[in-house]
Amino acid sequence: MNFLFIADPLASFKIHKDTTFAMMREAQRRGHAISACEVQSISWQRGSKVSALVRDITLTGDADEWFAEQGTRRVDLAEFDAVLMRKDPPFDSEFFYATHLLTQAEREGAKVLNKPSALREHPEKLAIMEFPEFIGPTLVTRDAAEIRAFHAEHQDIILKPLDGMGGMGIFRVGADGRNLGSIIETLNREGAQSVMVQKFLPEIVEGDKRVLVIGGKPVPYCLARIPQGNEVRGNLAAGGKGVAQPLSAKDRAIAEALGPILMQRGLLLVGLDVIGDCVTEINVTSPTCFQEIYDQTGCDVAALFLDALEQELRDN
Repeated sequence: MNFLFIADPLASFKIHKDTTFAMMREAQRRGHAISACEVQSISWQRGSKVSALVRDITLTGDADEWFAEQGTRRVDLAEFDAVLMRKDPPFDSEFFYATHLLTQAEREGAKVLNKPSALREHPEKLAIMEFPEFIGPTLVTRDAAEIRAFHAEHQDIILKPLDGMGGMGIFRVGADGRNLGSIIETLNREGAQSVMVQKFLPEIVEGDKRVLVIGGKPVPYCLARIPQGNEVRGNLAAGGKGVAQPLSAKDRAIAEALGPILMQRGLLLVGLDVIGDCVTEINVTSPTCFQEIYDQTGCDVAALFLDALEQELRDN
């Protein structure tokens, strides 16, 4: 089969931990052909199909010069057996427009995963609100008074922008309310921008767990991202320590409940963020942690993903 990976620049990959690289490596091991492009390489001209200027590559096995380019070409996305949308956040206007181009490519016969309409309809922080039975006390608002009332009720809270990634822009405010006004002003920009506010979950000391769901089924191990020092954030990008561990009974129950629903909507790969027993985010754009789990447990997550991808292509 021929797979196209829409991703960040290949030169930016840190292949010792990059999940898209792990997918490519497993795909090549199985004999599939690999192409790559960036979002800005996609175009749609009147009277033509959605196409992209792509690089056909092979992986070399070398740690530095890790791929060899076989050539570049402009090709209709519908000519690939699968188009894998792996562009990292932020989910900005250009990402949004890209999902519309990919939806048009689907109309022309392309198989795009995760499904572009599902990417649009599942903002990674807001998506949890559909499943109140699995989340802690949470508020999404632009209203400073509502945020203050939420703090008065719960005392210890987390505030974060809806478009943040990697722990960016996350604040904790304790019972004394110190700097709450300044933080609200910073995040909601005088009511122009929505803010997510959540009750602080003390179980964060045990890790912000990334529970991967592939083809609607949970991967048996998660990566607990544990905050270091005085940091409240467990994100690896914010210095958290990643510790792979078996799913707890509650982790598995959450994944088994949400997995089939999300898979039915076209989300082949999902990363649930779980603190304690509460889901805090549903990651759908480019979930990661394949290699960290494999390195620590031997569970070959990339192989599980390719199994699910190949099955999806056979079934549809």
